[in-house]
Amino acid sequence: MADQHDNTEREAFYERIDPHNLTPLWSVMSGLITPEPKSRCEAHLWRYDEVRPALMEAGELITAKEAERRVLILENPGLRGQSKITTSLYAGLQLVKPGEVAPAHRHTQTALRFVLEGSGAHTAVNGERTYMEPGDFVITPNWAWHDHGNDSDAPMVWLDGLDIPLVQFLDASFAQGLGADEQPVTRPAGDALARFGQGLLPVDHDAASPTSPIFNYPYERSRAALETMRQRDEWDACHGLKMRYVNPVTGDYAMPTMGTFVQLLPKGFATQSYRSTDATVMVCVEGNGSSQIGDETFTWGPRDIFVVPSWHPVRHEAAGDAVLFSYSDRPVHEKLGLWREARGNA
Repeated sequence: MADQHDNTEREAFYERIDPHNLTPLWSVMSGLITPEPKSRCEAHLWRYDEVRPALMEAGELITAKEAERRVLILENPGLRGQSKITTSLYAGLQLVKPGEVAPAHRHTQTALRFVLEGSGAHTAVNGERTYMEPGDFVITPNWAWHDHGNDSDAPMVWLDGLDIPLVQFLDASFAQGLGADEQPVTRPAGDALARFGQGLLPVDHDAASPTSPIFNYPYERSRAALETMRQRDEWDACHGLKMRYVNPVTGDYAMPTMGTFVQLLPKGFATQSYRSTDATVMVCVEGNGSSQIGDETFTWGPRDIFVVPSWHPVRHEAAGDAVLFSYSDRPVHEKLGLWREARGNA
């Protein structure tokens, strides 16, 4: 009877304080401060060969200029309607057909492009064009003017990764159109890579920007580096051979809100179980294999995309030599002192 009386009094108290926009912490604490990460984000895989027809159909329905960005968003099945692939990250597949231009604009969201299909289209960032090939990782820094164009004779498709949900959470979204299809080109192609990507820096370079001054990391160079390093046969039990893309000025991540990585798994290599707090989007660049994420197993091949939610154990196994590109919100976790990992059965 005493418990019933207490509950009645408490419910009456809750009703009295509700009009004042007050909520008792003790009634919601278990959902706010959880023993381990909890999210509606689910493990999922998008097969490129299944998604591509829809993207090509979109190309017949709307032009790149009309859409501004002709993109099909990869929505996590646990987060439908929110334009999210993880709680803090966005992903989409963008199509630019031959002869098209995606008009110049800028925004406070940082973006990456990872090229999946086509050759020779370009992205222009802050006055410099870079021509893109499959496997290239391209950066659009926060508030940088950028536009895309395709002068080749084949469609160009890349994965867009942005920190849109994070910027939305912080109420810090701004965007602006240039009012022209393309920005003026003021620097020759390859200028940024020549200045900052050769182990050299301009003598008076200002290192204030947290984003790498290199905005195209060509896959040809990344793949060659992995192949050279494999000769030492030093394989991490959870990652194979995994490297992170860096800002050559600071040695930090290439972008302040998203970490980007490339890893090589040799034929037959099976990783140990691994989990970390950063939810991760992964792309198969070459080869094939499978990943066990929690209780689910996903088989993947070239250009397939899958997501590993926060704190979900993952194991990879390569059927042949495989290369994976990935991005996550790990830089934010690390800077806030929140990132942690567990290897094996830990």
